[in-house]
Amino acid sequence: MIRSMTAFGAAQGNVEDWRVAWDLRAVNHRYLDLNLRLPEALRGLELDVRSKIGEAFKRGRVECTLAWKLSARSTSPTRFNSALVGTLLDAAREVETQAEGPWARYSAIDVLRWPGVLQESELDVAALSPGILALLDQALAGALSFREREGAQIAALLDDRCLKVQAAVRTVQARLPLVLAGIREKLMARLAELTAAPDASRLEQELVYLAQKMDVAEELDRLAEHTEEMRRTLTQREPVGRRLDFLLQEMNREANTLASKSADLETTRAAVDIKVLIEQMREQVQNAE
Repeated sequence: MIRSMTAFGAAQGNVEDWRVAWDLRAVNHRYLDLNLRLPEALRGLELDVRSKIGEAFKRGRVECTLAWKLSARSTSPTRFNSALVGTLLDAAREVETQAEGPWARYSAIDVLRWPGVLQESELDVAALSPGILALLDQALAGALSFREREGAQIAALLDDRCLKVQAAVRTVQARLPLVLAGIREKLMARLAELTAAPDASRLEQELVYLAQKMDVAEELDRLAEHTEEMRRTLTQREPVGRRLDFLLQEMNREANTLASKSADLETTRAAVDIKVLIEQMREQVQNAE
């Protein structure tokens, strides 16, 4: 089963005192293009995160965002720098002594606002990492499930179009004897209008040449083979987007040759129908991983 490159996955939960939320969004791209947004304090997780996403996604433009905040039940993440407060108060008293009197009154809130008095507690990223990465695994699982569901829809559409191409090929193959007979009949009718008698051996050579020039059996066989190979490829588990794209290029080449060689209105119509089906498949394959 093929996978779509479009995906969405999210997961959130509590890791110790923190509320953690992962958001994954992906669209089609020629190769894996990862745009990662992590809080500054968790930059150390970047390599692990990129590795996990690289294992799950082989192609696509992926945007991955990690948001976190203190949960409501958490204690204060700050610590009080009592040494700095003591230094500030000593300095304030020294200033008042030199000024021979108190300066403007200050409150405890003023002291707490001084840079460095309240400091954020140091994070133990190593302790938080397992829980944060476990939530990433959940988000990735959701995104992959999304991709597989859309991939199944793409595969069903491609398989349906392949069957229609094969039906058109069989129709043209069934008409080939009639087409060749018609070419011979038209040529004989034109020769009958001539006053001079044609050379019989030369006539047969020309008929063989025309038949070879307008013979599309080889193109039809290759179209049938390519569609069968595409249907087989749709059942594989590994990424097959590039392989499908190559097969469609080959199918389009054969359809163009079929149209250019056509000496019959019905064959031309079938060639146009096949090209339309190939273009419909190409649009879908652009989103296949």
